[in-house]
Amino acid sequence: MTQTSRRNNTRTRIKSSSDGDQVDKPKPATRVPVSRDRTSNRILNFTFKFLFASGILLIMVGLYTKSYFVNPMNETVKPKVVTPLPAPKLMDLPMFQGEHKESLYWGTYRPHVYFGVRARTPQSLLAGLMWLGVKDERYHMRHVCENSDDLKRYGWTHHNGRDYGRQVLDDQKVTLTTSFLKSKEKESGYGGDWAVRIEAQSEALNKEMAEIVHLFFYVADEAGNALGLGRGTSDSPDDNLLAFGSRNDVGSWQLHLESEDEFEFHYAGFKTPHIHNLSDLVQANLGIQARKTGRLQLSDTRDDAPNILVFQISARIPFKADVAFVSKSTGSISRTKESIRSLIGDSLTSRLEQKSKQFDDEFQRHFKMSDEHSSEAITVAKAALGNMLGGIGYYYGQSKISLPPSSNPVPGDNYISYWPAELYTAVPSRPFFPRGFLWDEGFHQLLIWRWDVKISLDIIGHWLDLINADGWIPREQILGAEALSKVPSEFVLQHPTNGNPPTLFLVLKDLVCGIKKNKFTASEVKEISIFLSRAFVRLEAWFKWFTTTQSGKDAGTYFWHGRDNVTIRELNPKSLSSGLDDYPRASHPSEDERHVDLRCWMQLAADCMSSISEFLDNDNGKEYGLTAKLLSDFELLNQMHFDNNSGAYFDYGNHTEKVRLSWRMVEAAGGYPTRELAREVLEKPDLRLVPHVGYVSLFPFMGRLIPPDSWILAKQLDLISNTSTLWTKYGLRSLAKTSSLYMQRNTEHDAPYWRGPIWINMNYLTLSALHYYSQVDGPYRDRAKNIYNDLRNNLIRNVVNNYNKTGCLWEQYDQKKGKGKGARVFTGWTALVVLIMSEAYSDS
Repeated sequence: MTQTSRRNNTRTRIKSSSDGDQVDKPKPATRVPVSRDRTSNRILNFTFKFLFASGILLIMVGLYTKSYFVNPMNETVKPKVVTPLPAPKLMDLPMFQGEHKESLYWGTYRPHVYFGVRARTPQSLLAGLMWLGVKDERYHMRHVCENSDDLKRYGWTHHNGRDYGRQVLDDQKVTLTTSFLKSKEKESGYGGDWAVRIEAQSEALNKEMAEIVHLFFYVADEAGNALGLGRGTSDSPDDNLLAFGSRNDVGSWQLHLESEDEFEFHYAGFKTPHIHNLSDLVQANLGIQARKTGRLQLSDTRDDAPNILVFQISARIPFKADVAFVSKSTGSISRTKESIRSLIGDSLTSRLEQKSKQFDDEFQRHFKMSDEHSSEAITVAKAALGNMLGGIGYYYGQSKISLPPSSNPVPGDNYISYWPAELYTAVPSRPFFPRGFLWDEGFHQLLIWRWDVKISLDIIGHWLDLINADGWIPREQILGAEALSKVPSEFVLQHPTNGNPPTLFLVLKDLVCGIKKNKFTASEVKEISIFLSRAFVRLEAWFKWFTTTQSGKDAGTYFWHGRDNVTIRELNPKSLSSGLDDYPRASHPSEDERHVDLRCWMQLAADCMSSISEFLDNDNGKEYGLTAKLLSDFELLNQMHFDNNSGAYFDYGNHTEKVRLSWRMVEAAGGYPTRELAREVLEKPDLRLVPHVGYVSLFPFMGRLIPPDSWILAKQLDLISNTSTLWTKYGLRSLAKTSSLYMQRNTEHDAPYWRGPIWINMNYLTLSALHYYSQVDGPYRDRAKNIYNDLRNNLIRNVVNNYNKTGCLWEQYDQKKGKGKGARVFTGWTALVVLIMSEAYSDS
């Protein structure tokens, strides 16, 4: 297993010795002593017994009748963990219906493939692109985003999240550009029409030397509807018609291909429900034909009533083709032809140029980039935003929830399915994490709401509608076969005991503050108000889930539940639910722990709930205000988490520094001895502060809980700016060089993750706090400003340099040389560099 795949697993996996909920043992029945009158005669005694027995019988009949009519015998009562919160859904609000819903119906909502189109509906019509790339002198199919494909670079240079996007795919011997455009005409079907332009270029000096490109454009129907084949058959006299069909959502539709260049055409049709395995089907078809004919061409055959059609276009580079999807095509022939003409050729060129200019103008209007940034840096910022918006996906399916054996509805099963649900969400990384991650999404929305607040509310609404009756949201959403195909089976289960940082409160607090600062139009304020009013009950349930499941022993204390307290393989048991994975916590997990980062997240959540209540004139706000006040109590915070000697904030727990990994001999399968790294404790732990300076130490600073005139603020500035602790010329490292676990492996296979490398989301929050302290009165104002300027410049310069060298943003950056690390093509929260450049920081 490679380091990258192990890192993927680490991010995906949450397991602990307490993954399952504890099931309370039934309490013994209460005995009610009966006082007997010794003078009672036998008749009275018989009457009492008769009445008692009759009463029992009546109760039993009543209970049976109730269970028969209310809970029929064939209906199983679902556990709360897979029962939706009984509250009106946010996505049922009128603001998300009508024109808004239709405007977002079609989109590039398949971020896990290099190019894909689908609708926001569970069983959609899909379209996408594959091509044959060359690697090690052999052809390889390109379809699903894979780091192993070794593309030089790929990603959206422009995308507005609604109806336009431009993407460059730079393979070894060919560069493809895909442009997407939506069009809604009066006569169009639901969701309108769309077009894709595919351009192939090469570095060859002349046409004679140019490569042949083999493109495969496909259309597939998830609902299994049969697709009609146009070009290449006697079914259609129109050589430009690729496919046609009919659906309940868009009516009759047609797919047309137009190109002025010469090309060779072949096709294949498949009937299968396994659309996520399409590239395997295409490769198998090509392989059979290659053995038969010696040529790379599809078979020109189709299964009976195929629901997938694949069209092969082989042409000499340079090559350009337009594919147009026209809905409601049963209208007049002239209307259909007019719609097609508007989506191909010169008309499409003109419309794409117009959309590109609009994107550039809107980018400047929203982010107001100053002249301090080079045109090179601005290009990177636009690509970061484009990849964030182009990485938005739509998913439908059921999460798999882990349950303890005693709770399993079916003996032997180790999970139960969540209810079927849809999710419209941005994703952290197209090749590695093309699905929804709860704590990532809050950071994503810090950027997206500033571009299109309606899209942001739509995404947040989808997430909040996933709250169950307990107030829990599964941290990782693996919905549908395509999403499931990208996740190893052992990492699919979600554990209802484990949480995730409630970062959506960052965004919601921003929205309330933005209203107060007049950042929104009157219509936007009205929609945000309606949204928050309905969302409040869901946010309350989520907040209460944290306070009941993640609370510590003392009032106002919290710790991330789910750490493994019996592991012998981890140097320091991970706190995966915190989002900071292997960041050092107490060496021996226990219920005595107090995690300073979770305390600060809960302060943010309580303060946000209080602000929303105040904005909505809701009487419930007082309770949240008191909680926020308690958690921001500076003296209490310092008593629980501050270390005077180091001037840093720390976790508290059962801890010793004298723990190491040592090789030992164990008996493997078959009785053969083998070596493994095992945890060795050399000193008995005791309850104390956990002395590791890093991102967790900065949470009170990032939360602006330190008074501007406090000497403790000066100490935080010391830690931030000290090269021996956190400061590097590329950004702040996640763990100080002085920590005993700095850059230490956590197991034989787990390389350091949050133990040194630079993460942009935490640097963004630190910059936001520095910006705040540089604006408020206090003795450290000027120093905060100087550190802010230096840190900001370092981060921007390093992210831009890496993008120019590698063509992408990265999950993290090396603290020694600044090189991109972790997941490649990781837009995610690294796209916060746009807000850093525009100095648009969270108001939270």
